[in-house]
Amino acid sequence: MANVYGNLNDMHMDVLREIGNIGSGNAATSLSEMLAKPVNIDVPKINILDFGDVVTELGGPEVMIIGMMLTFDGDVNGMLMFLLEKQFAHMTISSLCGGSIHDYKDIDEMGTSAMSEIANIMAASYVNAIANMTGLKINISVPSLCIDMAGAILSVPYIYFSNIGDKIIFIEDKFQNDDYTAVSHILMIPDEDSLKKMMNNLGIEI
Repeated sequence: MANVYGNLNDMHMDVLREIGNIGSGNAATSLSEMLAKPVNIDVPKINILDFGDVVTELGGPEVMIIGMMLTFDGDVNGMLMFLLEKQFAHMTISSLCGGSIHDYKDIDEMGTSAMSEIANIMAASYVNAIANMTGLKINISVPSLCIDMAGAILSVPYIYFSNIGDKIIFIEDKFQNDDYTAVSHILMIPDEDSLKKMMNNLGIEI
């Protein structure tokens, strides 16, 4: 996969940005409906990064974050991981469940369930963007959620995909409503054949 990602040119990156833009817009709309209040989103930042660089972008291996991982299969195989800061959890859980999230230990079973549902909705937003653009059929798994240090959370997809390569699509979203500004990061890792298939279906070769 490293070779495939290394071959991505400006045209390929424009396609990935378009997928990110559509997916992020869909996610903001879905969050707005779920929270019953307007949610705006800045233009997402999209890069191809090494796993080690992702840890740096998140503030270092010891930064506490919420990680939600889903796999996808069908015509496209790979995984998505949402990395959410405490403020994102506070924005969503306080709106859905009431109360405040001042510390990660404040996230109870109801809060965990709410975050998993949000992960489902956001994952569907990005997967649907890919499916609609490419005409490919994609299924997503039930999300797996954990709260841990960034280094520990990222070790899971790193080990899982180490036989494929060490490059990932890294998307940074900034959501805003009247009360909060919250950042989420998405790791999108289609396998080598899936990335080629996505581009080929759009008439672009890698």
